[in-house]
Amino acid sequence: MSTAAPTTSAPGAVGATDRSGLLQVLLRRRGLGKLLLLAVAAAVLVPIAHATWASGAWPRALTVDLTEPLGDVYTWIVDHRDSHPLFIYFFGHISNGIVESVRAVYLVLLAGGWAGVVAGAALVAWRVAGVRLAVLTAASFGLCGLLGMWVPTMQTLALMVVAVLASVVLGMLLGLAAGLSDRTFRMLRPVLDTMQVLPAFSYLLPVAMVFGIGVPAALIATVIYAAPPMARLTALGLRGADGGVMEAVTSLGTTARQRLVSARLPLAREELLLGLNQTIMMALSMAVIASVIGGGGLGDRVYQALGSVDVGAALAGGLPIVLLAVVLDRVTGAAGERLGAQAEDTSVLRGGRGWSVAAVVTVVVALAFRFAGRLEWPDGWTVNIAEPVNTAKDWMVDHVYTGVPVVGGTADWSAHFTTGVLNPVRDGLQWMPWWSVLLVVAALAWLIGTWKTALTAVLAMGGIGVLGVWDKSLDTLSQVIAAVAVTLIIGFAIGVAAARSSRVERLLRPVLDVLQTMPQFVYLIPVVGLFAIGRAPAAAAAIAYAVPAVIRITTQGLREVNPTAMEASKSLGATSWQQLRQVQLPLARPTLLLAVNQAVVLVLAVVVIGGMVGGGSLGYDVLYGIAQNDLGVGLVGGIAVVCLGLMLDRVTQPTERRAEKGA
Repeated sequence: MSTAAPTTSAPGAVGATDRSGLLQVLLRRRGLGKLLLLAVAAAVLVPIAHATWASGAWPRALTVDLTEPLGDVYTWIVDHRDSHPLFIYFFGHISNGIVESVRAVYLVLLAGGWAGVVAGAALVAWRVAGVRLAVLTAASFGLCGLLGMWVPTMQTLALMVVAVLASVVLGMLLGLAAGLSDRTFRMLRPVLDTMQVLPAFSYLLPVAMVFGIGVPAALIATVIYAAPPMARLTALGLRGADGGVMEAVTSLGTTARQRLVSARLPLAREELLLGLNQTIMMALSMAVIASVIGGGGLGDRVYQALGSVDVGAALAGGLPIVLLAVVLDRVTGAAGERLGAQAEDTSVLRGGRGWSVAAVVTVVVALAFRFAGRLEWPDGWTVNIAEPVNTAKDWMVDHVYTGVPVVGGTADWSAHFTTGVLNPVRDGLQWMPWWSVLLVVAALAWLIGTWKTALTAVLAMGGIGVLGVWDKSLDTLSQVIAAVAVTLIIGFAIGVAAARSSRVERLLRPVLDVLQTMPQFVYLIPVVGLFAIGRAPAAAAAIAYAVPAVIRITTQGLREVNPTAMEASKSLGATSWQQLRQVQLPLARPTLLLAVNQAVVLVLAVVVIGGMVGGGSLGYDVLYGIAQNDLGVGLVGGIAVVCLGLMLDRVTQPTERRAEKGA
């Protein structure tokens, strides 16, 4: 019987095995490998950068002054707007078509009178959403009249009707192209990504430069902002059509057009209705922003009131916008839910018969009030809320603004937040050498994504320095970082509570519904009254705007965690806290990262608008450029906002490959 001799390994073989094992570990843990590579790169690049740019300020040699060339462009456009063929035969026709379309809708609304509009809106809501929403619609339009805002409401509604129709048509055309062609989808996807990341203010200056201040510029800016959701959801619905159904339709010998009309579009009805809902909401959110470039209507009332710090007048103009948003959101949402049950409708007024009755009743009501000479909202049916609201605001200033025992007043909170959070973050960012900021941006973007996302983030941040607004951009970035941190703390805490308690979720639902339908500018109204003017109010408005989205995404992510995993952890004796920390949060990581990304994008949008209430920095530059017709300052500020938005999106949104590997 022979025994095998024990095998021995040479020291070199052992070392090779260890190195191979280490390499396998690094390959499996891509995040760890990236950190090691970043450490090596930092060890090499930091000493070189420090020796070359010791001061840390952005080098003047790497900046490009665009003020003069942009001023020349603006001068050329102004000088040739009435004579150049491009403006006369192209932009001029577009502008005239927009003006005539909005005017036609507005005249129809005026011809119907207040009673005809209320009856028509309520009957449309009844046909698509039921009696309860019909009552809500009538009450909401009635409140717009009671607030003394009937005419501005009709002006805004006319603009929104045309803007939504144009956005839906444009979005559907782009969505059809992207949904039916992989190549077009790949080409449009980064464009739509970029359009959804950009704050709305970024659209205003270029559009106003071409079309001038007025309704055409406001409508074009609204369409640019509101069309991407329709395009995205149309493409999603067409590309997600059931493969079995499409094969069956194809086997019948149908043409591509027949397959589109008879199969793809019907299968994508829910996505199309959701796209319509989102387009309406985003168009309404632009109502006040568009007033900056001459949109008029309710937005102009809010804008003028904010300029004079008249909180009562601003609230009187802002409430109808909220009411319109809530009604349109509820009606379009209910229409989508009832779409599948349409075939089960057995009522006498189903289908075209019901619409005919609604049209006849609307016309009869409108004619009756026209012959009675009561087309305009009665002056005696108005309630002036501006005075009592301003009285309440003055009382709050006297009793809550400062001098509150123990907790202090809102002015104290604002001052503490500014000196304790905003200033240190801003000073810390501006103290860092510019190259170290780029290295940090590259590291964050690469860790959460790929080298392509890192390159995009670095180029976007570098573009800010090249434009010569490095310090102002870091000031805006400090406000975004501070507001996002508070937003995530509040949003995650409330989201966890809502996910673990159905009662809390039910109580929060109506509040979140209202908060998510309010346009961005409306959030500036209460913060002006509570915190006066400064960077802290701008951050507070941004927090209030972004928190509802974070709460909802967090709640949904935690509730969608695999129930089997939860039951398994519970059977092993895990407590509720252990289940949350060790099961729910890790499994909901992709959704939580989405919540972080949405918080960043939403906060940036309002922080920029916060330039109207003392936020300063890039937001102020954009506003100054619009108000003073200074294209150089305004457009540079707008481009810097775009670059900042792209950078923040890339460092907070993991790529699909990265999310799937879960490294």
